[in-house]
Amino acid sequence: MATNVKKAVIPIAGLGTRFLPLSKALPKEFWPLADLPTIQYIVEEAAAAGIKEIIFTVKPGYKKVLDYFKKNRDLEKRLKKNRKYEILKSLEKLTKLSEKISFSQVVQKNPLGDGHAVLQAKKSVKKEPCLVLFGDDIVDAKIPCSRQLVKIFKERRKPIIALHKLPPEKLSSYGIVRVEKIRPRLYKIKGIEEKPESGKAPSNLAVVGKYVIDSEVFNFLEKTPSRAKGEIRLAGAFNEMIKKGLTVYGYEFEGKWLECGNKLAYLKSNLYLSLKHPRFGKKLKKFLKEEKLV
Repeated sequence: MATNVKKAVIPIAGLGTRFLPLSKALPKEFWPLADLPTIQYIVEEAAAAGIKEIIFTVKPGYKKVLDYFKKNRDLEKRLKKNRKYEILKSLEKLTKLSEKISFSQVVQKNPLGDGHAVLQAKKSVKKEPCLVLFGDDIVDAKIPCSRQLVKIFKERRKPIIALHKLPPEKLSSYGIVRVEKIRPRLYKIKGIEEKPESGKAPSNLAVVGKYVIDSEVFNFLEKTPSRAKGEIRLAGAFNEMIKKGLTVYGYEFEGKWLECGNKLAYLKSNLYLSLKHPRFGKKLKKFLKEEKLV
């Protein structure tokens, strides 16, 4: 089985209902975290893990994300002509991404769950392993989270789920894993329980929206009978695989998990990254102190 992970699937077909009415005007993947849209953080993380091809799962008729990552030569020419060199420099990261990664998209006609969104990319991924990265989860880490997951996949050659420890009071809001510890940070998954009742969580390890999957996962997404409310869920497919005796690993990544799945979480993540920004961070901290906001 191939262990080189060169493709990534990024589902962005969600309706963004938690962010209404703002999400009516701008899809949430383009909301800024400091001075970059959320989607760029995800793509940069994939690139840092060695990804060469990204497949977006999108709503019907949606082309904004491909336009964003497409090199805009006319814009660059105008900026050079008008000597807007500082602005031109700010586009360098985006230009480099567009040069080393190929982008494509597949359509999810109906929002039938996270697993269904991933399943739409099966033909594009073929039988290769791939990253799956959801836009609600950013990780601030010295070693990009995706690179950590890919490294474990190359070693273990089985699907990997990103995990993060949470305090007891938060466990009932997440998918929580039942595990067997193999070594520090590495676990064999025994099952995934969605939003367990308070005090009944099988561990303190929550599932984060970052995975390395293989063709077996796609097969189980197609045939798994485990569906929640008519949806095809990744957690259901993993649970069916485990029931059949297949191995799924979990890795407790190093880094800070920045959630963007609801308004408050997004605001916190935006504030965190803005205050850490190499250009604006110090000035923002000074502003907060001057205005007696901290």
